[in-house]
Formats: sequence, C-alpha cells, structure tokens
Amino acid sequence: MVAIILGSGNAQETAVQLGQRILLSVDHNLLDLGKLGITELTQFKGMGEAKSISLMAALELGRRRREAEVMERKSIQGSKDVFEIFQSSLIDSPFEEFWILLLNRANKIIGKHQISNGGVSGTVADPRRIFQLAIQHLASGLILCHNHPSGNLKPSQADLQLTQKIKAGASLLDINLLDHLIISDQKYYSFADEGQL
Repeated sequence: MVAIILGSGNAQETAVQLGQRILLSVDHNLLDLGKLGITELTQFKGMGEAKSISLMAALELGRRRREAEVMERKSIQGSKDVFEIFQSSLIDSPFEEFWILLLNRANKIIGKHQISNGGVSGTVADPRRIFQLAIQHLASGLILCHNHPSGNLKPSQADLQLTQKIKAGASLLDINLLDHLIISDQKYYSFADEGQL
C-alpha cells in the first residue's frame, strides 16, 4: 500500500522495497508512521518532499475517515465512544491539545472544537471559550478531552482543578459535564469512570 502512494523508489530500490524499509523503521506500526514528519521521511533515500507529503496526506485521510465514521454514531454511550472520536485527532500530536465535545439532550454530538494547542508538557484551556461554544451551540452536555504526549495518563493537579472549575460553571448554565478524558496513544483515563466527577 505504501508503495502505491510513493509511486517510485530510487536507483537501488523499487517503490515496494522503499516502502518496506520505511515501514520496518517503525516496526510496521502505522501509528508511529503517522508521527513521522517531512524531516524524518526525507532521510530515506528516494523520499523527497513531494513523496513525504503524499504519504503524510494519505495517513491523514485515513485518520479523518475513521473519525468521520465514529462521529456518525447516534449518541455517546460511554468513555470508549469518546476515546474513539478523539484518538485519531490526538495520537500523533507531539504537543498537548485541549478539545471539547458538545452534546444535545440525547447525547448526540452537535460539535467538536479545539480549545487550545500548547507545548510538550501543557496547554491552557480558557473556561470562557468553552462556555461560549457550549452556549452558542445550545449544548446540554459537555465532554472535555486532552492528550498527554508523554503517555502518562495520571491527571495533574491542574487537570483536577480545571475539571472542577468547568463542572461548577457548567452546572450554573444547566449544562452537564459528562466526562473529561486524558488520551495517550492507545489508552485513556476517564474522570467519570474513575469517580472524579
């Protein structure tokens, strides 16, 4: 499949051999392949900027297709549904990002919004922006989600404080804070599942 995207190899390798070598460099893990940028991909002989961008674009299309399929679900039933919605957006990010999911009374998705994009070890989520979007979309339910690029799923003190602040504010607006997920590559921590809400 990678060979088809690449189209050609180099003087010593066919497109198939080049694709196999690239996949071998990430132990055939497509999630790790998706984390490679232009700088890393162009280190392979025969991979110029155009081929690197084509490969990255194909991987991004795959992520978006999966996300679209998950978003078509009728309603959110639990933390696993939320994880599946955000996983494709957050697993490849080397930086911490904060997102919200807005729901109607039937827990159907009415909006997914990025609130902030920070650094390697943190990001700032402004409650005013969160509530502005929730009110604008007439949301009845709210789910918070952010990633920890380090893979550590333990909530920080700042995560706990922000969750309680959003919960209190949402309650005043008659909006239910249903969950807050912290996501890493393949796992997540759910505040609701862990009794933190």
